[in-house]
Amino acid sequence: MGTTKTYRTSFLLLTIALLFFFGLNISVGSVTIPIKDTLASLLGGNLDNRSWEYIIWNYRLPKAFTAILVGSALALSGLLMQTLFRNPLAGPFVLGISSGASLGAALLIMGSSLFSGILAFRLVNDVSLALASSIGSFLVLLAVMAMASKVKDTMALLIIGLMFGSITAAIVSVLSYFADAEKLQQFIYWSFGSVGNLSWNQLLLLLGIVLVGTFLSILSIKSLNALLLGENYARSLGVELRKSRFLIIIATGLLAGGVTAFAGPIAFIGLAVPHLTKQIFNTTDHKVLVPAVLIYGSILLLLCDTMAQLPSSAYILPINAITSIVGAPVVVWLLVRKKKMIF
Repeated sequence: MGTTKTYRTSFLLLTIALLFFFGLNISVGSVTIPIKDTLASLLGGNLDNRSWEYIIWNYRLPKAFTAILVGSALALSGLLMQTLFRNPLAGPFVLGISSGASLGAALLIMGSSLFSGILAFRLVNDVSLALASSIGSFLVLLAVMAMASKVKDTMALLIIGLMFGSITAAIVSVLSYFADAEKLQQFIYWSFGSVGNLSWNQLLLLLGIVLVGTFLSILSIKSLNALLLGENYARSLGVELRKSRFLIIIATGLLAGGVTAFAGPIAFIGLAVPHLTKQIFNTTDHKVLVPAVLIYGSILLLLCDTMAQLPSSAYILPINAITSIVGAPVVVWLLVRKKKMIF
């Protein structure tokens, strides 16, 4: 366990790293903008090149803020699920919430191919995709919540969530089989994940969702620490398991569902960041882990998005591929170096 002074130093360093990668993310892209001009624009100065100013304020700045929100939300929801199920392989999507969002997007994009005349969707854009994904994830979340009120065993709830994920994935597979090539390609592109498609209004809505999910997570810190030692121990401390479980599931649904609705299903962050944080901070205290994973998740996704930009190129790599390529070796190295997993 680290000391309070050590934690303060670590959080200061993390904050500096977050600011650095935030600035780097804004500076890098298909159009090369000097760092001094980027900083001048962010500080309120007017650039001679008006197109640079437009790119910074209408594309790169919203994208960087989106990466921060998405990375922090996925990392926090992953921590919640790993603690609730006491399973190091649990991630933010084990309850089928991401699959529900994918089903909503699949029905919007590919539904007319299978249900011609019934689901004849014609308007597919970023707003309608976010709405369809939100509805899909919300319906799955409601189903999981209903099951959670019926079962007492947390592991049974995990299996139920996985089954919901399997059912929705199967429906998406059927839709994909009957979809035409253009719509299938559009759905696949959505499934790659992206943090660069949000407007300022959409970003504000996502911010509200993430703030509510984070607030509920903070309220659950005491329960999360107690659950680390088992449900019987948590009961002995006076924790109301059913109420705590509902609160954690709702927080995860808001965080993971909101992110998937607006940015698509982004893999690895939710699974890996909690382990990285525990290895580096050497603690299981959620008073430390909750703010730490928020910052670590933001930094990692900013870094991955920066690497996906391919500077001075019009091509942008799928962020899902970058998160796994960058993150997986780091987790393996840390586990081999530490020789044990903190959980």
